[in-house]
Amino acid sequence: MIREDRFLISRKPYAVDLTSLRISDPGERYDGSPTCTARIDAVWFRRRSGVTVACVGDLWDHQTPPADAAQFLAQHDDGRYGGTCHGRWDGENYWGAQRPEEIEQHLALLRPMLDNYPALPPGYAGWYTFTPAR
Repeated sequence: MIREDRFLISRKPYAVDLTSLRISDPGERYDGSPTCTARIDAVWFRRRSGVTVACVGDLWDHQTPPADAAQFLAQHDDGRYGGTCHGRWDGENYWGAQRPEEIEQHLALLRPMLDNYPALPPGYAGWYTFTPAR
């Protein structure tokens, strides 16, 4: 992924929690090299039908086991699937989790995030994008 200093919604940026890297499914590729599934918590803004929404979820990738979040982000170069959204808030409606405690956690993050658009929420680093500069 590409680290950027400024927020441009057209470049579909993500902010990530650098302390949230999770590694699972260790294995080997066909050539014997190590592989795993790696995930990192992320938040992002998008436009849906002209309305700005705040999203919470994660970024995932199958890759060589990363040593840390920085290496995960450097190796993660395939953005065709984007982030996996677990919750979305548009200022009026919530979409996502069904468990009340998870909804409350999401809204505690997404409401102030949308209110302070386009600022980074506390605990998140950004902005990271798959879209190269033109």
